[in-house]
Amino acid sequence: MSIDLSPMKTAARQLMWSATSIDRIAENATPEQLGFLAQAMDCELACRDESRRDRYQRQAGFPMIKGFTGYEWGNVSLPPALTRADIETCQFVKAGHNLVLLGPVGTGKTHLAIAVGLAACQLGISTRYFTVADLVVKLAAASAAGTLDKTMARINKAELVILDELGYVPIDRDAARLLFQVIADAYEARSLIITTNVAFSHWGAVLTDDQMAAAMIDRIAHHGHLVTFTGSSWRMTHALMAPQKGTRP
Repeated sequence: MSIDLSPMKTAARQLMWSATSIDRIAENATPEQLGFLAQAMDCELACRDESRRDRYQRQAGFPMIKGFTGYEWGNVSLPPALTRADIETCQFVKAGHNLVLLGPVGTGKTHLAIAVGLAACQLGISTRYFTVADLVVKLAAASAAGTLDKTMARINKAELVILDELGYVPIDRDAARLLFQVIADAYEARSLIITTNVAFSHWGAVLTDDQMAAAMIDRIAHHGHLVTFTGSSWRMTHALMAPQKGTRP
């Protein structure tokens, strides 16, 4: 009986085995033995995939674990070229596109960014998360220590980079240059998710440099989608200090 060895040879390539080894094993193995070997190879590949996904999640640096389950999409407005499925399946990353999540504080931008990052890790997409404030401090320290190139190289290994809270904390011109380097390096090389409460027209004030802001926006927007958020802060609405009905604040 002829046995199709092509699936095993495909698995062998993924395991860094030679296809020739499968042919030699098949010469003397019974169908049952080949079946067992195929199952063992599939199990090893599955274990490697799981380990890789776990490693990506650890390396991403998420401040908390938040997924899509229970996420409230009611205050999220998507552009015509982007669907909810594109976001949840990370199709925009596979297409090399960026997302800018724009809206008031507390409307779900960070939650959505982390949920996308977690989904990306589960899909085998290497991801890194930073708040902009923490990132520029990290880059400035690396620059002072002479290790900026190594730090940038580690960031640039990711296929998806999440930059959270742009505009929440003012940054000086030197920090803005470092942030620009991250974004410029990502252009047409990896996808970005940027969360911000500041419209593009005010990025110059945040970065203390209108020309740098324009160059940054140009690179982000070329392959980017603007996702807007409205409504009041979820945290304030559900805060313990929130006024109860029938009571004074």
